[in-house]
Amino acid sequence: MTLHRVNPAELSPPTGFSHAVTATGSRLVFLAGQTALDSEGKVVGTTLPEQFEVALANLLTALRHADGTPADLARVTVYATDVADYREHAPELGAIWRRLVGRDYPAMAVVGAVRLWDDQALVELDGVAVLD
Repeated sequence: MTLHRVNPAELSPPTGFSHAVTATGSRLVFLAGQTALDSEGKVVGTTLPEQFEVALANLLTALRHADGTPADLARVTVYATDVADYREHAPELGAIWRRLVGRDYPAMAVVGAVRLWDDQALVELDGVAVLD
């Protein structure tokens, strides 16, 4: 599997994402949206950073059980109930991302959502990975 990150000089410098990712491999893994649910189905954490860390860990758990690694992520979409809060916490969220995933960023988007499935959920992440 090969992922190549494309960040053209004529576009704004990417911070915490890649503008495009080309991928070659033999298997796609589509990762369902993950929130900060624990194994009992209860939302963990009351702040965006707390919930982001759990949701990201849940996404990576699903990926690992599909035989993937964080380096295999080609695309991640983040759904946030408060985009201003997400922007305010961006440095902290970036540190969580780098600790759990690393510095090779997939193509990403942050989308504002009125609400998520669970009323207490502040953030949800889904993604696509490419495996050998």
